[in-house]
Amino acid sequence: MNLDKHIHLVSFLINSPINHTVLSWADDKDNRLDALHDLKKWQSLAQTLERGIFDGIFFADTPGVYDRYKESPDDAIRYGVCWPAHDPVVLLSALAAATTNLGLATTMSMATHHPFTIVRQLSTLDYLSNGRIGWNIVTGHLRGEHRALGLDQMDHDERYDRADEYMEVCYKLWGSIGPDAILANRKSGIFADPGKVAKVKHEGKYFRCETVGPTLNSPQGHPVLFQAGSSGRGQLFGLKHADVIFAIQPSLEGMKTYMTEYNAAIAASGAEKGPGMSFGIQVILGGTEEEAKSKLAGIVERIPLDGALARLSGSLGIDFSKLDLDQPIQEMETQASRGLMKSMSGIVGDRPFTVRELGIKWGLAIGKPQLVGTPEQVADQMEHMWRETGCFGFNLTPTIMPSSVEDFVDQVIPILQERGIYPTEYRGTTFRENLGL
Repeated sequence: MNLDKHIHLVSFLINSPINHTVLSWADDKDNRLDALHDLKKWQSLAQTLERGIFDGIFFADTPGVYDRYKESPDDAIRYGVCWPAHDPVVLLSALAAATTNLGLATTMSMATHHPFTIVRQLSTLDYLSNGRIGWNIVTGHLRGEHRALGLDQMDHDERYDRADEYMEVCYKLWGSIGPDAILANRKSGIFADPGKVAKVKHEGKYFRCETVGPTLNSPQGHPVLFQAGSSGRGQLFGLKHADVIFAIQPSLEGMKTYMTEYNAAIAASGAEKGPGMSFGIQVILGGTEEEAKSKLAGIVERIPLDGALARLSGSLGIDFSKLDLDQPIQEMETQASRGLMKSMSGIVGDRPFTVRELGIKWGLAIGKPQLVGTPEQVADQMEHMWRETGCFGFNLTPTIMPSSVEDFVDQVIPILQERGIYPTEYRGTTFRENLGL
């Protein structure tokens, strides 16, 4: 198998009562409420993903409650919509201890952490795990996050100006300790050569930092960098800094259009190659196509519209309670996620989404398309999307935990492997190696 040309998969999760499907915790078969206080359930899930040769597990994070809808957090609280939001970073050591090859990525917001703090935390984990950590870089678009910490929210484009300087500090810290700096000579008692440890002194518009690198370097140098900014300014930031870009588009046509724009942006930048592009999808499996469609219908029927709109309002930075539910969605100005606003202002069939339709789609999987059918049909759909878009791979968000992950690993992965488009073993030991970066 040509390992440089296969589908890359990452499992897309949240450390809350749900992953991305509102009210999934209410299903009798779902174990998420138990997993919130049981590390062994998380470890078992990670081991299942490793058995499926997933490149990694990827935690989104919402460190503040959704409070845009009706200008209140009540519906997010009422339905457990990403609340409570337990910190995903604390899970990574436990997952690293239970696995050998699986990459472990987490979201950490630039809005609420100094560069030194993120480098110290994530690089400690990266060193402990022998190079298996990834960082999903977010500039901080949720109002609830800023309110929780008493911070003012920056304008959209200024967040990315600040983010560029943020990364400048991170790179200095990651590059501080030279390759021959650590001696650890027990006989002489010399641990490191100070002459090979660069002093970091940064004084910029947004940050000041005077120190040396706080952690030893892992085999992959620094964590794999993920980025999901899909606005024009966000895309430029991703092209400059990311190893993998994650995008949400509601349909195959949206994915193809996005890839065309993305490839044009790469060409305009003068780069020979851009970061890998991973699209979000949600898989609904059944023994028959009818069974899978019935399962999807049951999930949709359970989603409370107010809970879905609470999530949508928080993500897009607009109070959708003020709009007519049957009003067609139009692209609106927002200081939250402009890329998501643009992608969700598209069409369903031959017309725009209504507020009601988009709310339910958001409550189902934050706008990601559903691949519905038998394992063979889902494998067909994945392969078709992958070939048609030329994307790097997919971020899969499950519905019911852990069965939707187990069923996918046991039933779909073998089909993809038989077709020669999915690996049967890991190519390396670090996250970066397994992603082929």
